[in-house]
Amino acid sequence: MAISVITLDQLTKSLALQFLELYEPVPVIPEVLNFTLAFNDRAAFSLGGANTWVFTLLASLACLFLLWVGPKFRTRGWLLLGGFALGGVGGNLIDRLFREPGFPNGHVVDFIQIPFNFPIFNIADMAISSAAFLIALRLVRGDKFGGSK
Repeated sequence: MAISVITLDQLTKSLALQFLELYEPVPVIPEVLNFTLAFNDRAAFSLGGANTWVFTLLASLACLFLLWVGPKFRTRGWLLLGGFALGGVGGNLIDRLFREPGFPNGHVVDFIQIPFNFPIFNIADMAISSAAFLIALRLVRGDKFGGSK
């Protein structure tokens, strides 16, 4: 799952870089969805301060944590959620490590824009947010983390 999310994330970012102009919206579904190229030196959905190296460090630690706990997951659902989280964090980490202005301060490529002044985001951000929400929901419902007994 993580490899699929990273692949889709990096592919869509490459397409955005190839076909979109910086901050020039391209309507996909008028008044609902635009593709707008932006570069983000902050956390997911442009949250947090502009200390990219801090987010690079945090993303690296998150990836290591997910790689450590992933093999301990016991159910398909937890494995999928861990894969989504790892893929999302990994997709944005790749940008932070290898995109301009350079290691470890690379800016994340964002391109998905919805109304209501919501920050521009990408596939990795969607995977991170979805996984975090579903993990929290499962834990609140009483599921044991990772499906362990």
